Amino acid sequence: QVLLVESGGGLVQAGGSLRLSCAASGRTLSTYFMGWFRQAPGKEREFVAVINWTGGSTDFADSVKGRFTISRDNAANTVYLQMNNLKPEDTAVYYCAADRARFDFVVRPSRVDYWGQGTQVTVSS
Repeated sequence: QVLLVESGGGLVQAGGSLRLSCAASGRTLSTYFMGWFRQAPGKEREFVAVINWTGGSTDFADSVKGRFTISRDNAANTVYLQMNNLKPEDTAVYYCAADRARFDFVVRPSRVDYWGQGTQVTVSS
C-alpha cells in the first residue's frame, strides 16, 4: 500500500507563492508518474501537473502554465509543486497522485492509482 502525504498549503495573497510537497511511503514510486490535481468548492477535480519518473518530462494544465513548476526527488520519494503568481482562482484543495500512466492524469483521473488526502490552498485578492 502507498501513502501520499501533502504539505505546504496555506493562505497567501494574490501574486504570492507557495510550495507544496508530497511525500510517498510504503513503496518506491520511482517508476511512477506523479502529479497534482485540485478541486475548488462546487467544481470537479481537475488536472494541474504531472511529471515522469526521471523528471525529464512535465505537463501542465493551461491555467497554470508559466506560473507553476513540478519537480521530484526520487531518492526522497517526494514530488513538489512550486506555485508562483497565485491568483484567487487557484484556491482549491490540492491532491497529490501517483500512477503508472500519464494518460490517466490527463484524460482518465478516475483510474489514478494513488491519492493523497489533500491540502488547502487559499489565495486572497
